[in-house]
Amino acid sequence: MTLRRVVALVCLLNLAYFGIEFSVARRIGSVSLFADSVDFLEDASVNFLILAALGWSARARGRVGMLLAALILVPGIATLWTAWLKFHHPSAPDAPLLSLTGLGAMAVNAACAWMLARHRHTAGSLAKAAFLSARNDVFANLAIIAAGLVTYKLPSAWPDLIVGLGVAVLNLDAAREVLESARAEGRSMPPAA
Repeated sequence: MTLRRVVALVCLLNLAYFGIEFSVARRIGSVSLFADSVDFLEDASVNFLILAALGWSARARGRVGMLLAALILVPGIATLWTAWLKFHHPSAPDAPLLSLTGLGAMAVNAACAWMLARHRHTAGSLAKAAFLSARNDVFANLAIIAAGLVTYKLPSAWPDLIVGLGVAVLNLDAAREVLESARAEGRSMPPAA
């Protein structure tokens, strides 16, 4: 499958699961699902930008890569705000729904990472941004599933809060990697005369 088709499919999958996960997060009051749902929306936006920028020069792709690095930070900021609110009004989310929704998210992200893996070096920082985001999201989803299992055994808001903050840290690291790749890509072309 071509990179263009892969990115379009990944964009649609992320947008669809954003709606599902955001609805469940609001229903059960989950910080980690909220953070992950916002991340799905960010991933859909990133992949839409990648789709638009695929034919651009390395320098232009590098600039878009820098924008993508900034976009990757948005879920982290939203997570911190949601965690702050939850910290002041702690309540355990519905554990089975937390784990089940996390499992669905992991399936979507694993499929996206698998499709993007063979293209992660073909469009510089753009494809790398999409791959890193999907890969990191699989790890975040494993943590969400674990938080649901722990919450089932020991009803508490803390596992969900801790995982939500962990998702924010993953997003910060992905933003750093994409920014480094975008800077390198931007320098790879000589300046315009």
